[in-house]
Amino acid sequence: MPVLKVSANSRSTAVAGAIAGVVREHGRAEVQAIGAGAVNQAVKAVAIARSYLALDGMDVICIPAFADVVIEDQERTALRLIIEPR
Repeated sequence: MPVLKVSANSRSTAVAGAIAGVVREHGRAEVQAIGAGAVNQAVKAVAIARSYLALDGMDVICIPAFADVVIEDQERTALRLIIEPR
C-alpha cells in the first residue's frame, strides 16, 4: 500500500480523491505530511475523503501518529494519518 505524501501546495480535493481510491482498493490509506501547511492540507483532505467514502456507505476514521523519516540525509518528524473503516 503506497504512503500518500502531502505538501503545503497539494490540492486537498486531489489528495481526498487519492485517499478514497486507496481506501476502496486496499481497505485503508496512510497519508504523510511534514510541516504546518502540509498537515493542514492533509487534514482537509481526510475530511473531504470522508464525505466521498460516505457516498459509498463507508464510515472511516483517522488515526494520527508521528513517524521519523530521512530526507536528504536529515532526520525529520512527519505526521502520519492512517485512514481506515470504522
